[in-house]
Amino acid sequence: MAFSTGGGKGPMADINVTPLVDVMLVLLIIFMITAPIMTHKIKIDLPQPNPNVIPPTNPPEPIRLKIDQSGAFYWNDTPVDEAQLKTQIAVISTKAESEQPEVQIDAADQVPYQVVARVLADAKSYGLNKIGFTESSGQ
Repeated sequence: MAFSTGGGKGPMADINVTPLVDVMLVLLIIFMITAPIMTHKIKIDLPQPNPNVIPPTNPPEPIRLKIDQSGAFYWNDTPVDEAQLKTQIAVISTKAESEQPEVQIDAADQVPYQVVARVLADAKSYGLNKIGFTESSGQ
């Protein structure tokens, strides 16, 4: 059995592309069937803004709570201990929610997470909702 020669220069092997075309057609059919299945719709109920809520015209000045590397607290740049901090949080939590100032926590990078977590737990237990985090400016 001899191979077909192209002009008598020796044997020439042809690539059989039929199996390749068969595999590609099967893949095309699979993708055509699965593509509509993957584009199904998901119903999501997004919250709608309440038009009756009026934003405060003069929001209270935010409170800066700084926690340094040693774990010491500074309430608006005034040093306080943990008991005084809880008292201060309790005082501002007695105000109406719209009048409560935002507490901006500025914790140093070396402060253990447990210290910040205690402050957050205290704020939550007193019902404070406006808590933010700031980054110290290279101090």
